[in-house]
Amino acid sequence: MLTRSAIDRVVTAALEEDAPWGDLTSETLIPENAVARAELVARVEGVFSGAAVFAAAFTLTDPSTSVEQLVADAGRFSPGDTLAVVTGPARAVLTAERIGLNFVQRMSGIATLTARYVAEVAHTGARIVDTRKTTPGLRAIERQAVRDGGGHNHRFSLSDAVMAKDNHLAVLTAQGLSVTQALESAIARLPHTTHVEVEVDRLDQIDAVLAAGVGTIMLDNFSLDDLRTGVARIAGAAQVEASGGVTLETVRAIAETGVDVISVGALTHSASALDLGLDIRIETA
Repeated sequence: MLTRSAIDRVVTAALEEDAPWGDLTSETLIPENAVARAELVARVEGVFSGAAVFAAAFTLTDPSTSVEQLVADAGRFSPGDTLAVVTGPARAVLTAERIGLNFVQRMSGIATLTARYVAEVAHTGARIVDTRKTTPGLRAIERQAVRDGGGHNHRFSLSDAVMAKDNHLAVLTAQGLSVTQALESAIARLPHTTHVEVEVDRLDQIDAVLAAGVGTIMLDNFSLDDLRTGVARIAGAAQVEASGGVTLETVRAIAETGVDVISVGALTHSASALDLGLDIRIETA
C-alpha cells in the first residue's frame, strides 16, 4: 500500500534533487508576499492517479499551502477538466510545480494505460497485474497507479513470495534432484502461508511442476494454442498466469484462453506521462 511515509520519502527526495539550496529563480524574481492560485488542468482524457503525492509536493515545500482535490484517484477526466486547485505562497507553489506535475503525470499515465488493458479483458475473468519492472525507488507510487487504473499488483518485492524461474530451477536440479523433488523440498521448508509460483516456458514442464503442489504456474511466452493446452492440463489445480510480450493488441486473445492472471510489464515500464498542466495566477498583497 502507498503509505504516508512512502509518499513523504519519495517526494522529499525529489524536492531535494530539484532545489537542493532553494529555488534561485523564484527567490530572486517573486515578491515574498505574493500569493498564487494554480489549477491542475487536463489537456487530454484519462484516469487520475496521484492525488496525495501531488499534494505532498506543495505541502512539504510549504505547510501553509493548501490543495483542493476536485477529481479523486481512479476518477476519469476529459480535456479541459480542472483536477485540483493549489493555493499558497507563490514562491512555494512555483518551487513545487515541476515535482508535483512529474508525479501526477507519471501516475495518471500508468493508471490510464492500465485502464485500457483492463477494458480489453472485460468479462473474461482474467486479472491484469503489474510486474517488478518499475522505476527504482518509485515502486510504491507506480503500483498505486496500477490499482487506480483498475489493475492488480503482483508480489511487491522479492521478500513477498517464492517465484522460481528457469535460473532458480537450473540451480536446484544441478544438485541431482528432479524438478518435482526440488520444489517439494523447498516448499516443505516454507511457512504454510507462503505462496509459491513457478515459471515454465514449455508444455512438457507443466506436469513436474504441478506435481509439487505449487500455487501458481506462469506460462511464459506461450502461443495461444499452448496457453489453451496449458490451462486444460493444469485444470484448476493451480492458478495460471500468462506472461511475456503482452500488448493491447494481444491481451484479449490471451485472456480468452482461460488464464487467471496476465502480467504486463508495460504498465509501468512503458506508460507515457499524461499531458496535465498547472495554470498559475499570482497576486501581490
